Amino acid sequence: MQSSNRHIIFGFSKMGAIIGFIFAFAITNQLHAQVTAQVDSTNIKIGQEIIYSMQIEVDTTAFVTFPEGQSFLPLEVIESYDIDTTFAQGKNTLLKRYGLTQFDSGRYVIPQQRVLVNDRAFLTDSLVIEVNNVVVDTTKQQMFDIRPGIEVPKPPSKYVWLIGILIGALVGGAVAYWFAKRKKAKEEAKKPLPPYEEAITALQQLDDSKLLTQDKSKAYYTVLTEIVKRYLDREVDATALESTTKELIERLQLHKDAGHFDFSRETIQKLDTILKRADLVKFAKMTQELGQATADRKDIESIINTTKEIIPEPTEEELLETIEYQAMLGRKRRRRRVTVGAMILVGAFLVSSLVYGIAYGFDELGDQVLGNEMRDLAETDWVLSEYGLPAIILETPDVLVRTPVQFADSLAFAIKSMDFFSFGENSNEPLQIMLSTTQFTQPKEADLDAGLNEALAKIEQNGGTNLIVKRDDFKTDKGIIGLRAYGQFKPAKGDRIKSDLVSYELLYFAQNQGVQQLMIIYEDDERFASQIVKRIKESVELEITKN
Repeated sequence: MQSSNRHIIFGFSKMGAIIGFIFAFAITNQLHAQVTAQVDSTNIKIGQEIIYSMQIEVDTTAFVTFPEGQSFLPLEVIESYDIDTTFAQGKNTLLKRYGLTQFDSGRYVIPQQRVLVNDRAFLTDSLVIEVNNVVVDTTKQQMFDIRPGIEVPKPPSKYVWLIGILIGALVGGAVAYWFAKRKKAKEEAKKPLPPYEEAITALQQLDDSKLLTQDKSKAYYTVLTEIVKRYLDREVDATALESTTKELIERLQLHKDAGHFDFSRETIQKLDTILKRADLVKFAKMTQELGQATADRKDIESIINTTKEIIPEPTEEELLETIEYQAMLGRKRRRRRVTVGAMILVGAFLVSSLVYGIAYGFDELGDQVLGNEMRDLAETDWVLSEYGLPAIILETPDVLVRTPVQFADSLAFAIKSMDFFSFGENSNEPLQIMLSTTQFTQPKEADLDAGLNEALAKIEQNGGTNLIVKRDDFKTDKGIIGLRAYGQFKPAKGDRIKSDLVSYELLYFAQNQGVQQLMIIYEDDERFASQIVKRIKESVELEITKN
C-alpha cells in the first residue's frame, strides 16, 4: 500500500466495528532522486493553458506519488496528464504534466510541489507566472448590441407519465366498454325468446309474409308446422322437431296417458288433422284454399295457447337450479369484466412507462417507480456539522450519531479523549460514514502512513476479502495535508445483499496532539454515489491545533 496506483489484496471488517489507531515513528531511507519543474511559458493571457512539467529520476524499485487535486493554487488545474516513463542506465525517468490556467490578470507564484518517493518528500522550486489581459481595440473591433433573449419552451413535466396512465386508462376503459356493450347486444340478439313469445311472434311474422296471397301454400304450411313443432319441442317433448306427424301424435298421446300433460282429445285430434293436411301440401303438392289455410293458422295458435295453460308450473327445485345457474353466469360475467379491466390498466401502465422511459430515461423511471436510496440521500437537505476533538467539520445527508468508545486503562495516560460518530450502522445500508477523532495528552508525532496502514489492516482482520487499495495525498481548503486511501473490497457473507463489491474512501489526518479519520463505505451505483462521496470530501475541514 505504498503507491497511488498499486493494487494490494487485503481482507474486510464489519462496518460497525470501531476502527483502531496504531501509530509508529517513521523510518525513512536515504534516497537518491532529483526533481525538477518547469513551465512552457511564463507569460500568458487570461484563460490560456500553460503546461507545468515535473521530471524525476529514480531507481526502478522506487514508488513515486505526484501531487493530486488543486495543489497549484492560485492557478487552477484544468488537466492532469498521464505519466510518461523512460528507462536509461538502470534508472526510470518519470515526466508528469499538468495543464494550468488563471482567469484574472496579475503576477502569480506557482507554489512548491511535494513529490513523495518511497514516503520521502521532495519539493520543487516555485515559479512566477505573468497573466495578461486581452487587449481589445474598440476603434477597429466592431461592437454589437446584446442579443435579445430567446424564449425556450418549457420542458414537459416529469409526471407526464402519470397523466399518460390516466389518459390511457380512460381510453382503454372507453374502448372496453364499447366492446362489452356491443358484445352484450349481440348476445341479446342471439338469445332466444321464451317458447310462447317465440311462437306467437313467429305466427305474426307469418301473417305479414303474404305467402298465401302469393300462392305459396307449401312454404306457408312448412313455416306453420315448424312453429308448432318448435314450441312443443321446447315445452313438451324434445324430439318434436325431428318426429314425423305419426310419431309426434303418438308421443303426445303417451304424455297424456302418463299424466305429464293434460291434453284434451280434441286438441290432439285437431293437431293431427292440421299436420296431415300440411304433409299433403308439402309432399303431394296439393294446393290449399286461402280460407282453410287461415283456419289452420288460427287452430295452431289455439293449440299453442291450450298447451301453455296445461304446462305444469316449475317445481321449487327447478326454480332453485335456475337461480343458481343465473348466479353462476353473473359471476362469470363479473370475473370477465374484472380481468379485462385489469388488462387495460396494465397495458396503460406499460405504455405510459415506455413513453416516460424514452422521454426521461429508464433509470429515471426505475427511480420513480421502485425508489432509489442513493438518490434520496443525494437530493435531501444535508447537514453541516462539527464532530469530536480535534474537530472535523463535514457535510453529510444526516447528522452523524455518537457512539461511546471504551479504551484500555493502560492508554489513559496517553489518550485524552476519543470520539466515534457514524451514519448507516446497518451493514446492508448503501452508504455508511464513520468518523473518529483522538486527542493525546502530550504532543506526539504521528506517522500518517503507519496510521493509515493500520486502519486498512483492521478491515482485513474482521473477515472481508479482496481489498484493493489506491493511495494519494489529500489537502483541505485550509491547507491541512492528510492521506487518502480508496478502492473496493468484497464484504463478508451476510453483510451485503445488493452488491458483491463495495467501494470505500478513507481520509487520515495527523496533527501535533490529535488524529482524525473519516471512512466512507458505499455501493457505487455509477450515478449518485460518486457525487455524494465527492460532496462529503469537498466539505471536509479540520480544526487546526495551536502547535
